[in-house]
Amino acid sequence: MTELLTAAQMRAIEQAAIDSGEVTGLELMERAGRGVVEAVFEEWPELAQTSHRAVVLCGPGNNGGDGFVVARLLKEWGWEVEVFLYGDPDKLPPDARVNYERWAEMGGIEPLSFPNVTPDEVDQFEEAAYHLSGTAIIVDALFGIGLSRPIDGLSPLFAYNDIEVGVGDRLTPARHVSVDLPSGMYSDEPDPPGYLSWFLADLTVTFHRLKPAHVHHWTARSCGHTVVKDIGLEKWHAKGLS
Repeated sequence: MTELLTAAQMRAIEQAAIDSGEVTGLELMERAGRGVVEAVFEEWPELAQTSHRAVVLCGPGNNGGDGFVVARLLKEWGWEVEVFLYGDPDKLPPDARVNYERWAEMGGIEPLSFPNVTPDEVDQFEEAAYHLSGTAIIVDALFGIGLSRPIDGLSPLFAYNDIEVGVGDRLTPARHVSVDLPSGMYSDEPDPPGYLSWFLADLTVTFHRLKPAHVHHWTARSCGHTVVKDIGLEKWHAKGLS
């Protein structure tokens, strides 16, 4: 049977690795971002053959930090990349802030607000993301496995899902990639009452182990193809769970 990790267990394993002094949180974030880009090119090899356009949605935590790494690596690959940030950059966790600043030296960052998304922001997002702009992928690095409450106002930008089947409509035919977990889902409790709106992914890239929402019958389909990338945590797996 596949081992599943809760969000708390995953954080504990990461912390055990960092506490060892053999790896930093910044290094783990870099590995995660590289894992996402590797998974994208493995899933769609044609995207690695020439430059394309990506929209990266970054959140207020370390999932957003992973997104900044993805943006930077795609930019270095020769892609055109536009980044949106939900949250205050001054309140980003330290490692995410480092990668925010690294990206800011390469490209601009547009604000994105929830739950009260304004018409102007919806228009701005759609202009960036709709197929007319030539966007190849949209990367969801907003909330990841850390979300533990519903986020109102996601449906204007994400999918509106029927939780009975876990599918819905979305704004753009661009490929959708989620970092760790489609934003809007709970990692540990995939089907809380009234939970209707989340990012609808074609590819979800998680790290070290699967989480409950990746395999739950109501949410797995909305993850698309889920890939687990190794970021070098095996050595601290047992210690983090002890």
